[in-house]
Amino acid sequence: MTQALPHASRLGWLGVVRLGLVQSAIGAMVMLATSLLNRVMVVEYALAAALPAGLVAWHYAVQLTRPAWGHGSDRGGRRTPWITGGMAVLALGVLIAIDALPLLASGSALGLALAIAAFAMIGGGVGAAGTSLLALLATRVAPERRPAAAALTWVMMVAGIVVSAGTAGALLDPFSLQRLALVAGGVAMIAFVVALLAVRGIEGKAEPIAAVPSRQERSLLDAMRAMLRDSDARRFTVFVFMSMLAYSMQDMILEPFAGLVFAYTPGQSTQLAGVQHGGVLAGMILVGIGGNAFGGKGAAGLRSWTVCGCCASALALGGLVLAAQSGPGWPLAANVALLGFANGVFAVAAIGSMMALAGADGDGSAGLRMGVWGAAQAIAFGLGGLIGALGVDWARAAIGDDAAAFRLVFAGEALLFLVAAVLAIGATGRTPRPAIGPLGELAR
Repeated sequence: MTQALPHASRLGWLGVVRLGLVQSAIGAMVMLATSLLNRVMVVEYALAAALPAGLVAWHYAVQLTRPAWGHGSDRGGRRTPWITGGMAVLALGVLIAIDALPLLASGSALGLALAIAAFAMIGGGVGAAGTSLLALLATRVAPERRPAAAALTWVMMVAGIVVSAGTAGALLDPFSLQRLALVAGGVAMIAFVVALLAVRGIEGKAEPIAAVPSRQERSLLDAMRAMLRDSDARRFTVFVFMSMLAYSMQDMILEPFAGLVFAYTPGQSTQLAGVQHGGVLAGMILVGIGGNAFGGKGAAGLRSWTVCGCCASALALGGLVLAAQSGPGWPLAANVALLGFANGVFAVAAIGSMMALAGADGDGSAGLRMGVWGAAQAIAFGLGGLIGALGVDWARAAIGDDAAAFRLVFAGEALLFLVAAVLAIGATGRTPRPAIGPLGELAR
């Protein structure tokens, strides 16, 4: 039997903040690729909107490799080399994507090949760094701190997106390719250096692979088969997929809904998106504080927050169904704020549950578990926006009524959240076993 993780090896709040800085750096660089470059391709270079959309979808598809990165960090006994390596690949991918812009604008096949390679690097870098970072949190954060740790790191990721977007936006005018290269390259390099400094020495000495016998010479496929034989792990994988699919379906249709049904201007719909994101942050903070004070410890304590967040999200989407029927008299901003708040509660509670379940068995497979769940999330994110948009387009063409089309899609999204809530009831309640490995959690 292996020994429990010594208390001294646990991450304190300073360690959690340091890993939160890595999340901030990931958010900053992903913003450059999925938001800034998207706008530049479509507006400044007049490229088809399908091109950046396809590249973003491709970067999600590449994240199906997350289980491999997680398994690699499990077998190596250290997470930080995978975090720093992933961040380096992510930064390089952003720089290559910028270099591909003029070639794309000229219709060059080389430009398209470079862009595809760059977004593959972006997806792979996010997968390697993000999976290993979550596995490090899962195995080194005390169970009672997980809700607050999940909330803190995700709030810091959002903060990284906001700060980098504001800074890049202020420095890009007047626009030129050279200015874009300097600004985006500067943001990417600063983010990489911040991440590098943040993880420096955070793990201490390497753990020998032999310390966890179940990890020795086990192939990725064998490890995945062993994981998926666990009914809790299978159920939680389905929960992650269903809930994140519901979460992402609104991304592409909420602002068009406000414009088509409520006659919002572009500025007003952008402000509405800001209201939603503010609600998300408020929900995350609530779980971070309330999860510690009232939620109990570990995955079982987070179950009620996850279920309530899913049910509240379904309720808010039900409100949008009524909004589509009522029209401009409906308090749309308040409804969207509630949706964002409920989404924030569910998202952080689900991430905290991931952290708890990943290290619950102490079998040295926390990275693999995080990788599988991260892959499920990536598939859901890639499909969610597409399904939502195509669903509205299909319903508008079939029914001939914008409001009715949105009602149908919002109702379907609410149903998915209710299904996710049912799955969460049984998927997030495991109590860790008393025998824990060196990278596992202390027995409770």
